[in-house]
Amino acid sequence: MSYLRFISTESSDRMTNLKQIWQFLKTDIGELGKPGDVAETGTEITKFALEFALALGLFSATASPAGIVVAGLSGAKLAIQGMRLYRNKTNQEPSLEEWVAIASPLAYLESFNELVQSNDLLQQVNLQPANLQPASATPPTNIAQQQSAKLEEFQLDEHLARNVLTCFHESELAQVLNQVLSNQLQQGGINKQEAEILTSWVAWKTHQHLKKALEDAEDSVRQRAELYLSGKRQESDKYYSLNTYLEEQIATKPLDPVFREIFTFKDIYVPLKVQPVNPKKGEIDQDAEPIEIESWAKAMLADVQKQDKVMFIQGGPGRGKSVFCRMFADWVWQHLHPVWTPILIRLRDIRTFEKSFEKTLQAAVGCNFAATDDGWLTDRDTRFLFLLDGFDELVMERGTSQELKDFLWQVEDFQGSCKRNSEKGHRVLITGRPLALQGIEGRMPPNLERVELLPMDDELQQQWFTKWETQVGKNKSSAFQEFLQDARCPDRVRELAKEPLLLYLLAAMHRDGKLTVEMFEGASGVGAKILIYEQSLEWVLTEQRKEWLNRKLTGQETAGLRRILAEAGLCVVQSGGECAAVKTIESRLKDDESAIELIQQARERHGEDALKNALAAFYLQAAAGDKDGYVEFAHKSFGEFLCAERLKESIEDLTRPGIKRQEFYISTDQMDRDIYDLFGYGELTPEIVEYLMALLAASTEFQPVKLFKRLENFYLRWCDGEFLDATPENLPQKKMLQMREQAPENERLGLRQVDIYAGLNVMILLLELNRYAQLKDDLKDKITFYPCGEKDTDGFDVYRLLRIIGYSQCIGIGGFLGTVSKFLSRANLNGAYLRDANLNGADLSGANLSRANLNGADLIDADLSGADLSGADLSGAYLNGAYLSGANLSGANLGDAHLNEADLNGTNLSRADLIGADLDDISWDKYTKWENVQNLETAENVPEALKQRLGLE
Repeated sequence: MSYLRFISTESSDRMTNLKQIWQFLKTDIGELGKPGDVAETGTEITKFALEFALALGLFSATASPAGIVVAGLSGAKLAIQGMRLYRNKTNQEPSLEEWVAIASPLAYLESFNELVQSNDLLQQVNLQPANLQPASATPPTNIAQQQSAKLEEFQLDEHLARNVLTCFHESELAQVLNQVLSNQLQQGGINKQEAEILTSWVAWKTHQHLKKALEDAEDSVRQRAELYLSGKRQESDKYYSLNTYLEEQIATKPLDPVFREIFTFKDIYVPLKVQPVNPKKGEIDQDAEPIEIESWAKAMLADVQKQDKVMFIQGGPGRGKSVFCRMFADWVWQHLHPVWTPILIRLRDIRTFEKSFEKTLQAAVGCNFAATDDGWLTDRDTRFLFLLDGFDELVMERGTSQELKDFLWQVEDFQGSCKRNSEKGHRVLITGRPLALQGIEGRMPPNLERVELLPMDDELQQQWFTKWETQVGKNKSSAFQEFLQDARCPDRVRELAKEPLLLYLLAAMHRDGKLTVEMFEGASGVGAKILIYEQSLEWVLTEQRKEWLNRKLTGQETAGLRRILAEAGLCVVQSGGECAAVKTIESRLKDDESAIELIQQARERHGEDALKNALAAFYLQAAAGDKDGYVEFAHKSFGEFLCAERLKESIEDLTRPGIKRQEFYISTDQMDRDIYDLFGYGELTPEIVEYLMALLAASTEFQPVKLFKRLENFYLRWCDGEFLDATPENLPQKKMLQMREQAPENERLGLRQVDIYAGLNVMILLLELNRYAQLKDDLKDKITFYPCGEKDTDGFDVYRLLRIIGYSQCIGIGGFLGTVSKFLSRANLNGAYLRDANLNGADLSGANLSRANLNGADLIDADLSGADLSGADLSGAYLNGAYLSGANLSGANLGDAHLNEADLNGTNLSRADLIGADLDDISWDKYTKWENVQNLETAENVPEALKQRLGLE
């Protein structure tokens, strides 16, 4: 419905005709300013804005010299100077209608000019002079000229003038101006939807320039106008709320300090490169060229053919995913808004996931423009780019692979609807660690456009060094580069220096004299990374601490601080939400005298917030949106590393016969209590496990054989249900109540969940100990873990693992898969009964599955490279996309198995039965063994090349 109101000049003498009032502008425009006359803002009128003014009929087409003069004026002066000129020419005060007739179009022009200055799309438009003839040209030959002529005949009475002042962007005059501008933009090549978004924002911002012009107006006009202005706020709630969000939540993010430094993320940020991910294999497509990440994201936004694609950026910890999100969101706001309006959401902050993605977004944004308007996603005046950061950090009800998959499918459905519905048009970009997708590969939505962040190459690293030099000086920057080039610097350290987070830590510690090449002698692999974290924590203790720690620390105080930090790491990880209550950290420290004494000393000197303030010095910060006692790590990696340190300490206690802190520790009961306390919270991540095993391997207190025996004893009792069935009060119940007391709002863990996670995490440790021992000649005969027991012994239980998988479904379908499947490499599962088991995407590389029953099992996308599947029953199994390179399938039953797109390079298939198997699009090579393979002639979709090789034609 149109709100245009055109009234005949014959109906009222009090009406102001825009054509009459604008005539002076066409002849006297040159008097608006003189060359070099620039107002306080210093923003010059752009050529595009002048062309639009010409199209409106404000300026004369023959006044090009005057146009050059006007180009020297800032936008903020047009409305003011225009009114002054009119007053001087007429020698009388304008009426309210006359003031509105002149000031409003000029203020609208100022608003448009301001947007041209920042919006990249507008800066690229090149309007043709033929389309810019003034509306007064006769006869009007195109739509733009017809609309301009219509505008000139628009007549203002007091009612319409009041509407302009009360809420300009909803006024009748704004609607006419919007139509003219929209047509001009479309003639310049901008599509209709984007043109309408641009014009709506130009109209909304016009009120700001009208207010400035009103300050210079005559008293009579200003007093009347202010009466209208006081009746209703100029800004509509939607635009005001959205603009506030952008200024407070987007514009500020690049300006956050880097940890405790005085410089910001913007000061040292360098955009990384990405490479496309092969959707079938989930690996980087090595044939594709790397591209700068922001260029990729911009191209995706601009490509209308990919409007249904969800952008997914994957990368390991510390690779720069979150920093990219905050920097790119700010860039979009500065350069593409309002065509694209960025909304940045940390997925870790979402506490409730609704049944629809739209409702989840509404709750996550929380601002007025979304919370009070159910139609905010179908408003044609806005188009959002949702940046969802941290897919791996989703705080879901159970957090299993099924829930993650469901969430992705919700996003897929939303993105598809955005392409189908012209009222939407939004885009979604997600970031996350690659391992978050493990277990759901092959079942992911087809519209994910995945790329992976690459480590810094030499060119990008040099760009970073240039920015670093600006912050620390040339000498220190050059010295750090020499450190990395030193022949004694381990290759692993140089590799880690290609990760943005670790590059900063290395550079900062080297700047402060806390890093030398001698420190890394003998360090390799994850050990070098751990050394960096340990040194950085020591560096924080001595160089980056708060004022309350600005004194020489004693050894006891240092130990107390490390204990506080380690407990904070455990609490944050156990919380499941990346933040933890300070009271919870204190509660867990109640038995540690050094930590409690340090906290008490701090409180005596600095009050009740002392611990919270202390933690803020160690990569911790107040949790987002929280003012009362919650902290989170500034980067997830620190929390994971410190959690691993805390677990390492307790695991050593499991085998220590002496004193555990202040109490004797020898009983099995105490061990059981500690296991539930440490592991009954959720799944261990691969990063924590990697840190933990490296820390244990380097410890002189590590007793692997004794630890293995104690954990195996717990595992077997857990499999029998001993702990869950204990009465009247049991360990799973105690842990559940503890978790709910510490975080009342978090009710995701029930009795079964606590019990399942405790058992599965112990199973992970046993699998890791098994792998560790097999690489040690003195341990491989002493430590061997059989999840089902050793075949042909009294302890063998053929169904044990299948029962565990079934029991784990209490935390969601695929509960076992999402927790343990990443750690099954080299597992001893020979003879296990796993019929119909869900092992989708599991890492079973090198596993012993000989004679296992895998009939109908889901092994889609599983890694079975080097696995022993000899004599296994794989009939009807789903091996679509499975990686079977180097696997031994000799004598295996593959009848009716689904091997579509499976990798059979180097696979031993001798004597395997392939009756009815589907071999569509398999890959194989000269090392694949087909000797005496059975019933291959009955298999479906056998490649022609294979038929020729085996003489099946």
